[in-house]
Amino acid sequence: MNILLLGSGGREHALALKMSQSPLCGQLFIAPGNAGTAQCGKNINMGVSEFEKIKSFCLDNAIDLVMPGSEEALVNGIYDFFKKDAALQHIPVMGPSQEGAQLEGSKAYAKLFMERNNIPTAGYREFNVDNYEEGVAYIQQHSLPIVLKADGLAAGKGVIITSSYEEAVAEFQQMIKSAKFGEASKTVVIEAFLSGIELSVFAITDGHSYKILPEAKDYKRIGEGDQGLNTGGMGAVSPVPFADPVFMKKVEDQVIRPTIAGLSKEGIVYNGFVFFGLINVEGEPFVIEYNCRMGDPETEVVMPRLKNDLLELFNAVASGQLNEQTIYADERAAATVMLVSKGYPEAYEKNKVISGIPAPTSDQIVFHAGTRQEGDEVLTNGGRVLSVTSLAANLSMALAHSVQTAEQITFEGKGYRRDIGFEFV
Repeated sequence: MNILLLGSGGREHALALKMSQSPLCGQLFIAPGNAGTAQCGKNINMGVSEFEKIKSFCLDNAIDLVMPGSEEALVNGIYDFFKKDAALQHIPVMGPSQEGAQLEGSKAYAKLFMERNNIPTAGYREFNVDNYEEGVAYIQQHSLPIVLKADGLAAGKGVIITSSYEEAVAEFQQMIKSAKFGEASKTVVIEAFLSGIELSVFAITDGHSYKILPEAKDYKRIGEGDQGLNTGGMGAVSPVPFADPVFMKKVEDQVIRPTIAGLSKEGIVYNGFVFFGLINVEGEPFVIEYNCRMGDPETEVVMPRLKNDLLELFNAVASGQLNEQTIYADERAAATVMLVSKGYPEAYEKNKVISGIPAPTSDQIVFHAGTRQEGDEVLTNGGRVLSVTSLAANLSMALAHSVQTAEQITFEGKGYRRDIGFEFV
């Protein structure tokens, strides 16, 4: 099989490595890729939403499968673009239709979907410029803290939790009237704050049947002890100790099964990954958000623990035979630590020379996120630069191994958290 993987982050490096290990893998192309994906296949200078260029590339290179790594291409309708074009219809796209991708692309759409399908989530209302004053009044009578979410895509930064009415109204004004998150915050969802501990659960589906992948927990705050600004994710662990069989049965019965059944019942075309952002509230799962792709940095702990051939799973999705598959997970624990550029998640510098990246072993791999190759040198090319993943008998050992390697890798302004998984170790 010839495969085109779209994206350039740590998630895409993890997916590229997993697919390249399959005996089914012929040529693997990654657009645009990074210095790490170049070790798994061939990087192509092409944007993930340049659909006409992608079409030409797929036809010129006899591509058999397209895997969009991030949400951008999916929300922009790459699945529909392929299905509506006679020259491309035969190429499976591992992702949902544009409507299915609205589960991530619009918080309001996702909330209404959960409402219709009786899926547990926080109470909410949505507001825009037309009912702005009503929104202010709603905030002022709401219990604290208050959660405000930009309806659209905001690069993982469109959620604000406020602890005072003044702050909530000010943020609400910034989001709707001052376009704090651009088009994404033209509509704002205000929801009740749920107190508990979060985790990420992943399923792969053909729109009718599904298989549950290893779960994970990520850490979004820049500082240790979960302090400071929200980021795209500073690290992750898998498995999640409190996600025992009792809790996971509730997740499957109350969240996953009704989600897939709802998609099928409503005629929403959905192939590929579903990311369930959950919170455990006193032993009960509630959905915080859906994503229409794998998470980052969760993919960097989920893929190393997944023992299945990923391309076999993708073929089963494409042929509607996913129900015949069984998921196998490595018993070892995985911990990933993200190395970031100075200043991230705000302004940061690029083009810093990286040294000390070790070769992969059976119990550790360094995934590239924001990197690029220039001659013999690997340079920083993003806020999140590298993701160090280790596998060990327990989380404590895995984390210690990742931190040890994070210390050995060097680039100017390097930062990372040493306390990933702190609740469990």
